[in-house]
Amino acid sequence: MAKQEDVLKKIIAHAKEYGFVFPSSEIYDGLSAVYDYGPNGVELKKNIRDYWWKAMVQMHENIVGLDAAIFMHPTVWKASGHVDAFSDPLIDNKDSKKRYRADVLVEDYIAKIEAKIQKEITKARKRFGEQFDEKQFVETNPRVLGHLKKIEEIKNRLYPAMERSDMEAIRQLIIDLDIADPISGTKNWTEVRQFNLMFSTQMGSTADGASEVYLRPETAQGIFVNYLNVQKTARMKIPFGIAQTGKAFRNEIVARQFIFRMREFEQMEMQFFVRPGTEMEWYKFWKEQRMKWHLSTGIPAEKFRFHDHDKLAHYANAAADIEFEFPMGFKELEGIHSRTDFDLSAHEKYSGRKLRYFDSEINESYVPYVIETSIGLDRMFLAVLSHAYTEEKLEDGSERVVMKLPPFLAPYKVAVFPLTKKDGLPEKARQIMDNLKFDFMCFYEEKDTIGKRYRRHDAIGTPYCVTVDHQTLEDNTVTLRERDSMKQERIPIDKIAGVLAQSLSLKNQGL
Repeated sequence: MAKQEDVLKKIIAHAKEYGFVFPSSEIYDGLSAVYDYGPNGVELKKNIRDYWWKAMVQMHENIVGLDAAIFMHPTVWKASGHVDAFSDPLIDNKDSKKRYRADVLVEDYIAKIEAKIQKEITKARKRFGEQFDEKQFVETNPRVLGHLKKIEEIKNRLYPAMERSDMEAIRQLIIDLDIADPISGTKNWTEVRQFNLMFSTQMGSTADGASEVYLRPETAQGIFVNYLNVQKTARMKIPFGIAQTGKAFRNEIVARQFIFRMREFEQMEMQFFVRPGTEMEWYKFWKEQRMKWHLSTGIPAEKFRFHDHDKLAHYANAAADIEFEFPMGFKELEGIHSRTDFDLSAHEKYSGRKLRYFDSEINESYVPYVIETSIGLDRMFLAVLSHAYTEEKLEDGSERVVMKLPPFLAPYKVAVFPLTKKDGLPEKARQIMDNLKFDFMCFYEEKDTIGKRYRRHDAIGTPYCVTVDHQTLEDNTVTLRERDSMKQERIPIDKIAGVLAQSLSLKNQGL
């Protein structure tokens, strides 16, 4: 765990040093769990957002976009259940003064038991080699069966208690499991209390006439209340989807681990409206599609896993998370949920408006069921950043830090360098830069040695560097240097755009 924390610290330091992410309001000592994206960070974030949008909207004829307002009528949040039920069970350790989500403490305990099971499996696989049957081993090994039984017993206590909002039962489970505070090591716990996560504010010109409104805690409700507007104006037939990206706000008391859990964050969500009775096949379809998208970024499959929910939200009849192996372990990256007709039916009830769809194929009117895919853009940013961060020892004994970002996500696609600041080389380099910047994000730099410039762009993930030298003035060729391999080759100036276009084309990403 210490090694993982060290990796996260290195990523945080690198992100700040190279203009990816800064602590918000840093000159005033910052604001907890709020971050700003710097020049390179904002480009990387935009590229991830654009890649999601292209994969979701551009590649699907039956999915269209929406940009709903952050402020919504307060009854929206009453109908959705957020006013009454959007809360976390929190517990404090009296010695460390640290606050934790009580259910997460228990789930972390379960994760440790699961790690023990995995350790047993790994040992057995080494012992039996190719003859190893993992399924049979899990079903028959006494130690594994004992661990699985304990996990089942814990879940059978935790999830019903969560469902009942029985705070004392959750606290008693923490005590019975002998869970200690990871900071102080003591078990001196307070009572468990519920804490609503929505930010509220006043809207109106006078104190007496102002009404309470909320900063949206999710973007999904903006899609649901606009369902009919979109369906009619875009002339969509079921099944169809509505995609949206945008800011959401949650008053996370236990906000930590850099940009993994923040109070102001960005979501990328798609709600897919289907005929009731077909939702499970579409749920399976979108699970597969979303995993395919993640793998198309070039991150290996072993960094991802599905986690099917044992405890379902009140609106769902199926739910799974795509988890990613962050520096702090496997954590939720994206959720795929079968939300049934809960949201549209609730808004129909509270608004008094019919939110139904007439299906001419079966000559029937119904409230559609919904499959949701919801990913945190900031979490995806952290996943991409943490996987790309690489420390390398080179053949000459030197070291470099390189961000091995997929070229289509990199903040800059190419950096253009004149070898020196004289002899007409800057003018020639500027000419190349001016031709490329219409189609690609480019960076021009003439300060420091070529070697230092290469290292700087390795550190921000620029996939290609173009060096203009005296030979360029003679034959119109340049040195093209590739980031990961550091291979250099001489190519004509008019071939640069083609090389970049080839490496950036979505056709090559396996969508």
